[in-house]
Amino acid sequence: MSYEAQCRTLTALRAADPVVRAAGVGVSRGTLARLDRAFEAFFRRCQEGEEPGYPRFKSQRRFASLQWEDRDGWRLDTAARRLHVHAVGGIKVRLHRPLRGTPKAVTIKREGRRWWVSIRCVDVPAEPLPPTGREVDIDLGVRVLVATSDGQLLANPRHGARGAGRLAAAQRNVASKQKGSKRRWRAGERVGAAHRYIRNCRMNALHQLSRQLVNDYDLLVHEDLRIPNLVRRAKPRPDGKGGHEPNGAAAKTALNRSIRDAGWGTLLAMITYKAEGAGRCVIAIEPHNTSRTCAHCGHTSAGNRHDAQFRCQACGHQDHADINAAINILREGPAAATRCVGSNQTHYPQPLLRRLSSGRSGPGGSAGPGRPAPRSPAAARRGRGAGSAAG
Repeated sequence: MSYEAQCRTLTALRAADPVVRAAGVGVSRGTLARLDRAFEAFFRRCQEGEEPGYPRFKSQRRFASLQWEDRDGWRLDTAARRLHVHAVGGIKVRLHRPLRGTPKAVTIKREGRRWWVSIRCVDVPAEPLPPTGREVDIDLGVRVLVATSDGQLLANPRHGARGAGRLAAAQRNVASKQKGSKRRWRAGERVGAAHRYIRNCRMNALHQLSRQLVNDYDLLVHEDLRIPNLVRRAKPRPDGKGGHEPNGAAAKTALNRSIRDAGWGTLLAMITYKAEGAGRCVIAIEPHNTSRTCAHCGHTSAGNRHDAQFRCQACGHQDHADINAAINILREGPAAATRCVGSNQTHYPQPLLRRLSSGRSGPGGSAGPGRPAPRSPAAARRGRGAGSAAG
């Protein structure tokens, strides 16, 4: 049943249910739009063979947000700092920044004792930044959150690990309360506050980091990571006698928790949308063997990497493993330049494109005096064999 077909049933539903009639047509349409998106994602996951996860219907107590998908039912008065909502009236709001573009939809959400208003706008003008003539690759990790091809190592704050003690104490407090009581409800609010604190710390750090990267570089290259595949649980190993052999599940669980705590996907999404508005270019490349290929001679071997250190078995080149991988990823310069020219990034500087097309790499990747020009990972694999398939 499509979204349009469900909207046509609202007339009869409003006549039969006074709660729906009091909520207004705009709120009802917003709820149906979210329902439609949830089932579209559910059927997409079913077709792609992923774990589908049937949409969960929330009770009135668990419903914490309302949204209007069009201009019907709400009006924002920026001069008076008031949001006028149907059946509620004028609500005082704090506009932390001026609106850009044309307001199209609004969402009102409750988080604990605070209320937030999110206004979505269309026709937002782009604000391209002046070109810097610099390019960089970012390699994501757990111990080091971001390693750049010019030698920067940005530590992982580990906000989830820092707030785990407070969160666990709040969850134990909930377990000791009687279900349905006010004390249990208040204890649950403290659990939500602990979760929000961790999320806000993580989001603040990722916003600052993504803005810094977009401001400093014209071209940003990163690995096209399949994060859902990286955080899968370890496969069981049956021993043939009704039991199971050790499979490293505990270590894999800790690694999965650290990957989720780092927020790789959120950081890449922030870099992408901020780069689009700033006129920057973002390229995602395949991470095949980038951490096992020497950035100096191109030798590919699983024995080159020793935990966080990289030591080439062929030429003896040593570097931080994440920085070595970042330089290898940036070596995709000519292909990256071709794809970037065909994109919508019209403000990408042409001198940098010519330098990329000529095969010159960025800082840390050029050949020094008396050193041979390093080959690309693809050329190294053609000259030395296929090597290992793991990245």
